[in-house]
Amino acid sequence: MIDTDFKLSLQLRIDWSEMDTYQHVNNVNFMKYMQSARVQFWEVTGLAKLHAETKKGPMLVSTKCDFKHPLFFPGNVIVKTKVAFIKNSSFGLYHELYNDDRILCAQGQDVAVCFDFNINKTFQITDELRESIGVYM
Repeated sequence: MIDTDFKLSLQLRIDWSEMDTYQHVNNVNFMKYMQSARVQFWEVTGLAKLHAETKKGPMLVSTKCDFKHPLFFPGNVIVKTKVAFIKNSSFGLYHELYNDDRILCAQGQDVAVCFDFNINKTFQITDELRESIGVYM
């Protein structure tokens, strides 16, 4: 059953090419699904725009996925995403991946730091950015 405590949701079509020799979606594709959800988060919070305009933005430093149930073609994967934490210069995302039957197939966690690519250093999350990110907690 899908947890309704998530403000972000992304549905992706499973492609036949994502299958492996066991006839289910290969594990590497779960990471790609989480990446798509992460990019969606960066877009809705303004992090992608911030980077485009200032060369300051999020940089992924850690990602993890725990597999619970296989995904199959044909079908869809629904990725639910929310903010797990916000610290001084980093934040975490929590993902749940479901199949069309609303069965939990995987749980994932990401950690990103706010990084200034101009000087190659992290930067402290501003109050404005903290508010934008916090909407998705």
